[in-house]
Amino acid sequence: MDNDTIIFEEKQYMGHNRLSMIWRTIITVFCFVGYYWSENPKPIQVSVFEIGHYPAIDIPNSGNIFFVLGLLSLSFSAMLTYILHTHIRVYQTYIVIDGFWTARRVKINLETISNIRKSKYKKNIFRRAVYNLHSRGIIRFFTSGNEFIELKDNSGFTYRIGSQKAIELFQIVRKLRKELHYS
Repeated sequence: MDNDTIIFEEKQYMGHNRLSMIWRTIITVFCFVGYYWSENPKPIQVSVFEIGHYPAIDIPNSGNIFFVLGLLSLSFSAMLTYILHTHIRVYQTYIVIDGFWTARRVKINLETISNIRKSKYKKNIFRRAVYNLHSRGIIRFFTSGNEFIELKDNSGFTYRIGSQKAIELFQIVRKLRKELHYS
């Protein structure tokens, strides 16, 4: 098999990260509630507390700004589903992880890998997308998903690669590592 043949490939997009989806949804809902409140400015009694009148009632078309911002937030969210965050490619002897626009490309040599394992992330919806984050001795790559593979090399580096196809990635990397160590 040729060294330049891609054995495994996975693309992860920015719009699929759960934390950023939550933030974009909150901002969009806030904008549309602000627009609704501007169109219905009278005070309302809701169970225990009272919602007062719209504060910017003297400013004409102030609610339209909220509506436009809500639409912009929705379109930005839709656009993010097409922006590539992490591109993982596995070749015969190495793994290449390309990042977001100008991010530095990371190349992991499979010949130096001493240990590999697959695991699940702890239950947490507030996991932000990271690329090449060096923290507590671990180099992290994550966009979305619940599982990751962890590679430890002879130099002491630990790579934690989040993937939506973690089982397939784990099996391929483990097979390639065995072939390299026994040849």
